[in-house]
Amino acid sequence: MITIKNIHKSFGALEVLKGIDLHIGRGEIVSIVGPSGAGKTTLLQVMGTLYRPDEGTLTIAGTDVSRLSTKEISKFRNEHLGFVFQFHQLLPEFTALENVMIPGMIAGRKQSEIKKRAKELLEFMGLSCRENHKPNELSGGEKQRVAVARALMNEPDVIFADEPSGSLDSKNKAELHQLFFDLRDKFGQTFVIVTHDEELASLTDRCIHIVDGRITVPETPVSEEAETVEQLETLEPDNTESL
Repeated sequence: MITIKNIHKSFGALEVLKGIDLHIGRGEIVSIVGPSGAGKTTLLQVMGTLYRPDEGTLTIAGTDVSRLSTKEISKFRNEHLGFVFQFHQLLPEFTALENVMIPGMIAGRKQSEIKKRAKELLEFMGLSCRENHKPNELSGGEKQRVAVARALMNEPDVIFADEPSGSLDSKNKAELHQLFFDLRDKFGQTFVIVTHDEELASLTDRCIHIVDGRITVPETPVSEEAETVEQLETLEPDNTESL
């Protein structure tokens, strides 16, 4: 599903990713772990086409994304990729149903088709009775499940999740973790998850360790660059349209 070769990414003089090679199979649930500032989020954003690498190639679902124009990447992202962030990023003025429909609207799909799909997804999430509620009327766990439903709207090949359970309590965290596996079983999506949660990482099919911008074994020491990289990774990517 995803193949990356010799990926490098720098911010100014600081090289964050230093030659990453990685293959992720279709239907895998893979976690990316490592110390703060190791380059995990940057790697996720490169794989998710939110950042362009400075060097190397990225292939997703048979498409060499590295060769696409900015407009083509936006279209590809909307049609093939879904995103779940630590904070739900729901639009407060819209209902749960309308929030889930947004990626379908961006894709130009028929209103009746996307509304039907959104209702089905919310039903699967156990949120049918909450579809007309706005985000401020939902619990933290409900908001995150709506965000997951939104990520699934266009039936993406890959779901990228960045600390998806980081803001949840223990109960909602466990439910969200189980939801990822239920979704893989039902819809067949590939999941790539950046997490500090050891429990979630232990549940995934494969755990990728990254330290100092390289895939490595967990014992490798952390460099002094880590704090600077962590600060850079909190910056919003420029290319976030068509999520």
